[in-house]
Amino acid sequence: MRRFRLHDGKYGAALTVRVTPRSRKSELGGILEDGTIRIRIKEPPVGGKANRALVAFLSKMLGVRKNRIEIVAGQKGLDKIVAVEAMTAEEVENRIQGYLDA
Repeated sequence: MRRFRLHDGKYGAALTVRVTPRSRKSELGGILEDGTIRIRIKEPPVGGKANRALVAFLSKMLGVRKNRIEIVAGQKGLDKIVAVEAMTAEEVENRIQGYLDA
């Protein structure tokens, strides 16, 4: 099993994400060799649509409210750092792993 690049921060977990916009559907694309989480998003990267879709997807996958997820770096790029408030890195990893196993 490949390890994620998750870190505990002051207020929760931080994870690295690589987004692929304009995909056929929004889905978890797996874990890259460096531990980055690949997420495919259906929406285009125009006017923040892909970022909003990413937050909504992560919210659903992790079972947390959207306002507890924030893109803290990479707003305009494909590689992002995402903070998940009030969750430890271990909790986030367990939920992602459960999503992958389902």
